Amino acid sequence: MPFTLALVGRPNVGKSTLFNRLVGRKLALVDDRPGVTRDRREGEARIGDLAFTVIDTAGLEAAAEGSLTARMREQTEAAIRDADCVLFLIDARAGLTPDDRFFADLVRRSGKPVIVGANKAEGKAATPGILDAYELGFGEPVGLSGEHGEGMADLYDALRPLVDLHLDPGAGPGEGAEAGEEDDPARPIRFAIVGRPNAGKSTLINAMLGEERLLTGPEAGITRDSIGLDWTWRNRAFKVFDTAGLRKRARIEDKVEKLAAADAIRAVKFAEVVVVLLDATIPFEKQDLTIVDLCEREGRAVVIGLNKWDLIAQRGAALSLLKEEAARLLPQVRGVPIVPVSGLSGQGIERLMEAVLRIHEIWNRRVPTAKINRWLEGVKANHPPPAVSGRRIKLRYMTQAKARPPSFVLFGNQLDELPESYRRYLVNAIREAFDLPGVPIRLAMRTSENPFEDRKR
Repeated sequence: MPFTLALVGRPNVGKSTLFNRLVGRKLALVDDRPGVTRDRREGEARIGDLAFTVIDTAGLEAAAEGSLTARMREQTEAAIRDADCVLFLIDARAGLTPDDRFFADLVRRSGKPVIVGANKAEGKAATPGILDAYELGFGEPVGLSGEHGEGMADLYDALRPLVDLHLDPGAGPGEGAEAGEEDDPARPIRFAIVGRPNAGKSTLINAMLGEERLLTGPEAGITRDSIGLDWTWRNRAFKVFDTAGLRKRARIEDKVEKLAAADAIRAVKFAEVVVVLLDATIPFEKQDLTIVDLCEREGRAVVIGLNKWDLIAQRGAALSLLKEEAARLLPQVRGVPIVPVSGLSGQGIERLMEAVLRIHEIWNRRVPTAKINRWLEGVKANHPPPAVSGRRIKLRYMTQAKARPPSFVLFGNQLDELPESYRRYLVNAIREAFDLPGVPIRLAMRTSENPFEDRKR
């Protein structure tokens, strides 16, 4: 197991900024406002030759039991339990606060090794705050700046002995993480779960994992960061992404919600399969259709999950009706799998994952060129393209250029004059003939050049 470092501290001390610095990418949402981070997020960090897993956590705050803030704190405490070491961050410019002292005692009771990081330590104004950090009793504080990358060498020196102690005797620096990668039998399938706010995305993922890994509750919009989690199902590796709920763009005024929505859309772009989770009690709202359309434009394979299915009466009739609605409203992903699930009870997760595997295989499918052109001959004989301005459009040849999603190229004459209705006919015929339900299909046109076009009579 790789060495794990948890970033812990009160709100707005710069944990997410430092997390982004350590992983080398802007994965975590960052804003001047305290309390932006809610779920704990893991990333693969590196300082020089030192490789480890880093966990970004919500800011520690005192809160009433059962409140959203209290549930965020429980997630942070879980991260401390799972970590091999805690980097307790304070704001060097603000100095020690009563909250810092209180939560330092909480971290001390965990029994884990603790490093104090005095963040925002650029400039002389931070010196008194760094000296104050000695009062916490965790040894020499590390002055650093997540924003500007200062102090990384000192952090390396503080972490190096702990990482070496964690590794097996005789293992060189960083060898533990690499060994785990070599043992991986197959690259994980990346799938994202997206949908409107309060559709139950985090609850469903918790049911998949069998633990309360993600923050949930009755409040809409709890999830902000797109959290990627490793999971194994039936000996197959997956990377599942929980995302923030996507509302209509015109309704989003809050800056953090805009950042969360952009992060969710980025997760869709990097996923291979997208599970669009609908609230079965109010399915196929306009925003649901917009989300499916977004996934189709990005070329992702789509599965529709009907969550809260345990609240539906007469389920057989309701499912048949919803499948008819999907066929009418979503022609761009005709045949998309529709799976009833319940995140609360765990019902339907097996069928959902079977649909994810099946649609992933279809998304990667390649059709032999000879088979495509035999099909094309039948299309030209049974339903030839219409003549345009008295001139016949010739379809000569078709091949599949790539998969992920299935993309085809049609060669012929005057294809720029081919009516849009006939292009749709070809796409639907390809979907049916080669069994490609539920995935976007791309069809490009290549017109043969006329060698006599520029020659004078």
